[in-house]
Amino acid sequence: MRNNDARLLILDREAVATLLQPEDVRAAVREAFALHAARAARVFPLVREELPGSAVFGIKSGDVPSQELLGFKAAGFWPANREAGGDAHQATIMLIDPRTGRPLCIADGNAVTTARTAAAGALGLQLLARADSEQLCVFGTGVQARGHVDYALHAMPSLKRIRYVTSDGRQAPAFETLFCGRCDIALAGGARTIAADAAVAASDVVITATPGHHMLFSAGAVRAGTHINAVGTDTQGKRELPAGLLERARLWTDDLPQARQIGELQWAKELPAAELDELLAAPPAAVPRAAGDITIFDMTGIALQDLTTVRMLYQRALANNTGQNIPWPW
Repeated sequence: MRNNDARLLILDREAVATLLQPEDVRAAVREAFALHAARAARVFPLVREELPGSAVFGIKSGDVPSQELLGFKAAGFWPANREAGGDAHQATIMLIDPRTGRPLCIADGNAVTTARTAAAGALGLQLLARADSEQLCVFGTGVQARGHVDYALHAMPSLKRIRYVTSDGRQAPAFETLFCGRCDIALAGGARTIAADAAVAASDVVITATPGHHMLFSAGAVRAGTHINAVGTDTQGKRELPAGLLERARLWTDDLPQARQIGELQWAKELPAAELDELLAAPPAAVPRAAGDITIFDMTGIALQDLTTVRMLYQRALANNTGQNIPWPW
């Protein structure tokens, strides 16, 4: 293509929603983990900075040289957006031609982030949770919590009951409606309460999907054999899991250096941990999990998951003539 014939594809929220299919997201995320395991991809240093108004801005970037895949996600959290009826989490993802540095695609990253994170969490459940897990406890009822529960139910058909915990202990009817008919669902109570501890103690799987401002339950509430997907801690200073729990658990991450920088492992950097992708090529019997093990997947989200997912959207959009394909000469 001549320089003057170059084009840029823009995928707005509606276009992304049209193209984003769970099976494709799961495949893209699994590929990201496989590339990470093979060291065929790079995760570049993270940018994560606080802004005025309690906002947080970050950049996650990386590349896969052998696939000519390069790009970044600019994202963060703007709590004041809620006052205007908007989402506090905002993300924009860009694919770049590594040969020229020119942008190929700009995509609204909000739904992408939710889907790829939930898909990664579901993979963590399949690889680490007990296969007979029936009881799930989720902290939070927002976008991330909804996505994680949805993908968890697909990944683990054995799950039969959901207890959810809210920050104020109030019922969330809209959240319940989403999963009514797929499983039993009920409010457990508020975070950092006796009810929250009881819900954790009764559960095989725990998902923490909150803003990460407070430890959510007591370490002693977690019984042997429990698996935890820790989602909300993604910035220095954040924390969802209680002190003393990491020391009792087998720890897994999506990217170990990043988890020790901004994940739950920032609170216990010296503890041994491994990366989840090490398990992808292993037969199920080789996964090091005894029935009584407590396992934790410390999820901070890596750029490769965003890039493989948006590349899939980009290819589908070109094939289906979706999105705004505009001239971008240089």
